[in-house]
Amino acid sequence: MIELKNICKSFNGVEVIKDVSVSFERGKTNLIIGASGSGKSVLTKCTVGLIEPDKGSVEFDGKDFTKMNLSERKEIRKEIGMLFQGGALFDSMTVEENVKFPLRMHSKMSEKEMLDRVNFCLARVDLEGVNHKYPAETSGGMQKRIGIARAIALNPKYLFCDEPNSGLDPKTAILIDNLIKEITKEFQITTIVVTHDMNSVIEIGEKIVFIYEGKKHWEGSSKNILATQDQYLSELVFASDLMKSIKQQNS
Repeated sequence: MIELKNICKSFNGVEVIKDVSVSFERGKTNLIIGASGSGKSVLTKCTVGLIEPDKGSVEFDGKDFTKMNLSERKEIRKEIGMLFQGGALFDSMTVEENVKFPLRMHSKMSEKEMLDRVNFCLARVDLEGVNHKYPAETSGGMQKRIGIARAIALNPKYLFCDEPNSGLDPKTAILIDNLIKEITKEFQITTIVVTHDMNSVIEIGEKIVFIYEGKKHWEGSSKNILATQDQYLSELVFASDLMKSIKQQNS
């Protein structure tokens, strides 16, 4: 579990995050949603320590990350997997080398142990046999799956996904959603997904946190969100005709 307690953050005197408290649960897909500029990305960066909050605390399974020194934070970061919006794969490395990268950086595995782990992770995302391809030789969807394989290489307790469906066609986006949810359940990871994809909200939103103008405005599940009467949440979630029809079917 990850707990944020009374997080505040300002830039140049402008308060961007306003006293946000929320818990993200283990074994669940926890989604952070909000319009552009709402503060959700800043909140996520405060959570992983890329930005220091002005006030409040971030706790990973009861350990106060905000009070840790550099070496203590490094130990926590070894337990964090990251799936970046653009994939962030190394173009000059093969798929195998990309997935092996965090193992080289943060483990003492032998070459055989690393290769076994790489092959396990690639198999888990249904990408056997692509070890020696380069990212440019793979599709956008495959690159996201390679990114997931790399993110779980160190068997993380915590997984952060930044817009995992960005740039993907709807069919591939559903595949990525399902994969994230399956891995979260299988390995009992505390998963946080920052997304604009409202299909993801409906399909895998076990816990959803809606950030509006820097505040936690609403939280609930995908079932709750279909019945929401909140004006600001409705404007975000049901902007498209498809999402409007889904709400009507469930009302």
